[in-house]
Amino acid sequence: MIELIEKHDAVLFRVRVSPGASKTRVLGEHNGALKIAVTAAPEKGKANKAVVDFLAAALSVRKADVSVVSGLASRDKQIAVSNLAAATLSAKLSALCRMDPGG
Repeated sequence: MIELIEKHDAVLFRVRVSPGASKTRVLGEHNGALKIAVTAAPEKGKANKAVVDFLAAALSVRKADVSVVSGLASRDKQIAVSNLAAATLSAKLSALCRMDPGG
């Protein structure tokens, strides 16, 4: 289960990113974090942008509502999503993990 933290006007969760993949997709959940593969290279913020773009589309929120709040230069990141209730985010993340668990 993806661990969520409600803070101010946003909900935070951890993401483990695998950059340079052949396909951008959710790989599942590991130790309370969402695992995502992105095709973008881990240089000049390209992978971070790819994560934000992918999550915004997958969660049906605006790109402006998704941000990387820590781990900009790391595979382990903390993501903030605003304008979405924690319960709704939890349900959407669970659905993402079930859709394509690594395959």
